[in-house]
Amino acid sequence: MNPLLDFSSLPHFDTVNPDHVAPAIRQLLEQNRTLIDSLVQPETPATWDRFVVPLTDAGEQLSRAWGIVGHLHAVNDVPAWREAYNGMLPEVTSFYAELGQNLALFAKFKMLAASPEYATLNASRRRIIDNDLRDFRLSGAELPEADKPRFQQIQEEMAALAAKFSENLLDATNDHAEWVTEEAAQLGALAGLPDDARAAARAAADKDGKPGWKFTLHAPSYIPVMQYADDRDLRARLYRAYATRASEQGKAEWNNGPLIERILALRAEEAKLLGFASYAEVSLVPKMADTPAEVAAFLRELAAKARPYAERDMSELREFARRELGMAQLESWDLAWASEKLKQARYAFSDDEVKQYFPEPRVMAGLFHVIETLFGVTLAADTAPTWHPDVRFYQILRDGRLIGQFYLDLYARETKRGGAWMDDAISRRHSPAGVQTPVAYLNCNFPGPVNEGGKPRPATFSHDDVITLFHESGHGLHHLLTQVDELAVSGIGGVEWDAVELPSQFMENFCWDWAVLQKMTAHVGTGEPLPRALYDKMIAAKNFQSGMQTLRQIEFSLFDLLLHGETSPKPDFMQLLDTVRQEIAVVFPPEWQRFPHSFSHIFAGGYAAGYYSYKWAEVLSADAFGAFEEAEKESGAVLDAIAGKRFLDEILAVGGSRPAMDSFKAFRGREPNVDALLRHGGMN
Repeated sequence: MNPLLDFSSLPHFDTVNPDHVAPAIRQLLEQNRTLIDSLVQPETPATWDRFVVPLTDAGEQLSRAWGIVGHLHAVNDVPAWREAYNGMLPEVTSFYAELGQNLALFAKFKMLAASPEYATLNASRRRIIDNDLRDFRLSGAELPEADKPRFQQIQEEMAALAAKFSENLLDATNDHAEWVTEEAAQLGALAGLPDDARAAARAAADKDGKPGWKFTLHAPSYIPVMQYADDRDLRARLYRAYATRASEQGKAEWNNGPLIERILALRAEEAKLLGFASYAEVSLVPKMADTPAEVAAFLRELAAKARPYAERDMSELREFARRELGMAQLESWDLAWASEKLKQARYAFSDDEVKQYFPEPRVMAGLFHVIETLFGVTLAADTAPTWHPDVRFYQILRDGRLIGQFYLDLYARETKRGGAWMDDAISRRHSPAGVQTPVAYLNCNFPGPVNEGGKPRPATFSHDDVITLFHESGHGLHHLLTQVDELAVSGIGGVEWDAVELPSQFMENFCWDWAVLQKMTAHVGTGEPLPRALYDKMIAAKNFQSGMQTLRQIEFSLFDLLLHGETSPKPDFMQLLDTVRQEIAVVFPPEWQRFPHSFSHIFAGGYAAGYYSYKWAEVLSADAFGAFEEAEKESGAVLDAIAGKRFLDEILAVGGSRPAMDSFKAFRGREPNVDALLRHGGMN
């Protein structure tokens, strides 16, 4: 049997190969089309059991199989898998475009919504029907017949462009390396770099069969150089390569500039076909926010509150660089390095010092302790076929009963896309065979274990890495701890996009709690837990440059919003970015920097006109975490099981079965406000 067609168990990563993709996906596409043809016939009643259930069953099989293919394209982007994915992408995209425009199917849903049965359905099922009707309209179901072929062409081309955008970025990232020779090292070219960064660079060179040290544009290699390397020329060279990835300043075949222009033109055309003034309006229809103007006002209000702090941050950094570092002019490749020097001078510790207390085994144990304490579950190692030897697999139990499983892929690889993300492999739903156990993928790009002096050394994570791990785990918990039995609103399904980040950013807060950190730290050399004195310094430095960081995120968010709010089909995106920076920023990169060319979130990741979601979700998450701070005053522990159960019951368990604002108000007893976010960021 083709392993992509076996839905009786977990994905068969031990046997699936690229040759399986086309036959399996084409068979599932044909099965779905045949079923839909029968469901839209007059003799098929527009009822939940006779119409929605079989449509859901067939759609889930296609989604699961194609999800495996997409996942392997992201984590094992070798030529064969890239070709297999791209080979079927047009056909899959075409099918979903056809599905969204199928008037007969749309009519059946409208019949069900207007039928007496609708009032008897539970809230989850009614919400699914309402969402489907909305999505049909957004998919062009009500377009004139003459416009539908063009709308479908737009969907197919945009899917191909998004895939190509990611591939170009990965290829450009992999293409560049900076080499340090033994002679250069003797002259101080490696000065300032932590031992583990040097060891990883040496291992990268050894892997290529070359002497010296190899530094790349992948985060585990790039970030330590920018933060610690005293060699300004090395930082400058690496920064320029990173800041111009996939642009006209590199190989023409990897230039994402034309792709960006084409994506924007297609999105503007899609919006016009659907009767909206801009793509930003289209994007906001299924979100919590109502209008682009409302989002812009939120961002600008937050920017105004953060700006005095950001200006102070930048002024202090410039003065420190002039006075202590002898630098009259700070360049973009100096900022992280100078900031680290300032932080060390002000708080007498470095990120690398903290990193030694976060070896991977202790971090994972600490994360599991938080999850188990808050949500009344048990996490344990499990076994399953995986796509790489480094990948691990776990199960989640409640009262000895399996309720979820997840894959954990922690380390960076050349064949793995950058960043960190959670994706669903299997979603919870109720079927005749019982409740289907949800399964998730958790993916990060952390530095892996290294050998030091011939001895293995466990991976050590920066505190930022730990925060990222907790973030992605929050997404995973949203998917895995759902108690909703209807597929389309189970887990993160059906959750408004600007509320999806609530559980993930909520989990980040626990990375700053002393009681939590005591259980997840042990010095990689001595085994000693994080000293209280060092923790106090971390807390003192927690909001170091928070104003600058806030404005940076608002800059990205407002750029994204205005870019997709343009009515022109081909806005000058670099000019717009400059305009936004003039309004928002206190940090101005060089003219040749090409940030948009690597902005995968909005051009290849589903966040178009939605990047503001991160800031809005920070408001929600900070306010939600306030309930645990309040509970700590009563119980003495921020890991309060009673508050955890309420968060589980009102946020995680309900998934997308009700509006996100209703879930938040059920948890907090009121609507969210921005005060907690400003307080957490030291800006109140």
